[in-house]
Amino acid sequence: MKIKVLLPMKEISERVPNKNMKNFNGKPLYHAIMNSLLDSKYVENIIIDTDSKIIKKDVKNNFSNDKVVILDRPKFIEDGINVINRIIEYDLSQTDGEYFIQTHSTNPLLTTDTIDKAIKFYFDNLDSYDSVFGVTKIQTRFYDKNVQPINHNFNEMLRTQDLEPYYEENSNFYIFSRSSFKASKNRIGLKPNMYIMNKLEAIDIDEPADFILAEILYKNQKLINGD
Repeated sequence: MKIKVLLPMKEISERVPNKNMKNFNGKPLYHAIMNSLLDSKYVENIIIDTDSKIIKKDVKNNFSNDKVVILDRPKFIEDGINVINRIIEYDLSQTDGEYFIQTHSTNPLLTTDTIDKAIKFYFDNLDSYDSVFGVTKIQTRFYDKNVQPINHNFNEMLRTQDLEPYYEENSNFYIFSRSSFKASKNRIGLKPNMYIMNKLEAIDIDEPADFILAEILYKNQKLINGD
């Protein structure tokens, strides 16, 4: 069940400046996910795709490991639509192997335990599904922009735990094969499955407030583990 990790990181980020290298609990943000990945019993290589000399230097100084490979990101895939799938397509052209997990530096609370369980879940279900991605289960009352209920009835006030759940794609990980990506041109394949995650662990840093919350939780790992 060996698998390769695709970890794209760019130098410039708009909503949280210098996000990948921003100090997170005393170290650059991306160190958190790197440590979780390196501790995985299934990870064969971590392929870091970046356009940043600063990130490349820090990786070489802190993660000088046979498992870690750095790819220079070509200019032609840095901008435009569908960037992540074009990055994956390029990365696959630069490496061998059949099975991959793509994650982000912006998921610092993703644990090795969850990574390993999700990878095992993927391989255990390959006969039925071609890919797996992380989701967060949500059971609450939703409305559309016209204040119309989406998943409930005004006249039938069910308890929220009795509502039909929705599943939010949380961007923590996508597990797929080379062949499934080729068929779908997407990290989510033609026959995907979902892996439900703890909502605290699944925090994805998009905004400055996300960064603050993630760092607080990271310093209090027991809150995530439920201890």
